[in-house]
Amino acid sequence: MSDNNRPEQKTNLSELYEEAGHWHVNTGGETIHAKRIGGRFRRLKWMTSSIWLLFFLGPYVRWGERQAILYDIPNRQFHFFGLTVLPQDVWMLALVLLFLAIVLIGVTVIAGRVFCGFFCFQTAWTDVFTWIEDKLEGPPAKRRKLDKAPWDAAKIRIKFTKHLLWLLIAVVTGVSFAGWFTDIYQLWYDFFTIQAHPAAWVTLGLFIAGTYILAGFMREQVCFWLCPYSRIQGVMYEPETILPTYDVKRGEPRGRLKKGASVEDGEFGDCVDCNLCVAVCPTGVDIRNGQQEGCITCGLCIDACDRVMDKVNRPHGLIRYASLDEIEGKPKIPLFKRPKVLVSLAIISAALLGIIYGVVNISGIELKVLHDRQPLFVLQSDGSIQNRYEIKVLNKTSQDIHVELTAEGPAGLKITGAEKAFVAPKGNISAYTVFVRVPKENLAGERVPLIFRVSAQEQSDLNTEYESMFFGPRR
Repeated sequence: MSDNNRPEQKTNLSELYEEAGHWHVNTGGETIHAKRIGGRFRRLKWMTSSIWLLFFLGPYVRWGERQAILYDIPNRQFHFFGLTVLPQDVWMLALVLLFLAIVLIGVTVIAGRVFCGFFCFQTAWTDVFTWIEDKLEGPPAKRRKLDKAPWDAAKIRIKFTKHLLWLLIAVVTGVSFAGWFTDIYQLWYDFFTIQAHPAAWVTLGLFIAGTYILAGFMREQVCFWLCPYSRIQGVMYEPETILPTYDVKRGEPRGRLKKGASVEDGEFGDCVDCNLCVAVCPTGVDIRNGQQEGCITCGLCIDACDRVMDKVNRPHGLIRYASLDEIEGKPKIPLFKRPKVLVSLAIISAALLGIIYGVVNISGIELKVLHDRQPLFVLQSDGSIQNRYEIKVLNKTSQDIHVELTAEGPAGLKITGAEKAFVAPKGNISAYTVFVRVPKENLAGERVPLIFRVSAQEQSDLNTEYESMFFGPRR
């Protein structure tokens, strides 16, 4: 490093030492004020966290006369654009949950807690809350000084503004959550006119309190003590899992630079012990001490270390995403040779195929036929055999429909009770009783297949069928 760069290097590192020197592992006794610096992982965090905009904007998307996505619990319906899922299709929800759970496990096996670092709602909301705090109260040193300062007009104004913004975000969060379960526009009106259902007020209150407390005050303590995922993450890690890792061989022995010194002098490793990697960590852990449950693999320590390496004229990568095997110089194992990855991929693929099959084959109406077994059949005066059936039609569409019932079976078959179209109310099951008669001489055995079909008069392509049995006397 040239001499003309040393004064600037000394000044910048001195500032870092002064700002980050007090950092230590926080067990909840104090508030962590993480330093915010730019970098590729910071930009990536903002990009991935922006997916939560769908949480706020989703309820406002319309599909016809209703919300595009609506969890209608009172009517036991889930509307997803033109698709309506009823409790009878709950197996699809089970597959979706299985898919998401195994994706989470598979991603953790490959790249650690990237969900926690880049997608978790607690991480995203905390990041926004601390960004507001940073804008109003200044960098960490000023925030700590303000916390200890006596209450005066300036401090009250700053703190009031910050907490007011936090509460506004918490309110919008609560309304947005409730908006997925009822019409969002009507919900806003009900809140403003004090006419909302008690359940809506309870939901709003819980989310205001939860968001305000968890994101504003508890922050990293949620990751340490409340989140079960942080406790089980170690079970999922493998030596091949890539994580933010400190290169001990390159960084040690660490030591602070003195005036006129350079890391190229060979006295110390590349780590200048500036503690900036700790200062930017949202959970306050020191990545140089190895993996810890507080590490959410957000990569901000990598941004910090790369910035310092630029200042001391050393290559990036002292802290980087790497596996334990890579750090120890072991050969890399391909993903397709790792059992946990293969098992996760197999389960994910099976669940995804099941979801696709369900969505493609889901019908707007379902038919179920129950044969009356008391008695199995009745011999009519004209010599024909009569069976009684209870027809149940489930209408999954968003409007009432009229369905016509037909049957296919032995020759001479006649249906009584289905001369007119049935009314199938939207989102409900309607039951009807019909009688089927077949000339005795046309029966090939004591029971023969009988196929019932229903079709909607309003939509010719809305139809389904059900295979039952027609019973007769023994031959």
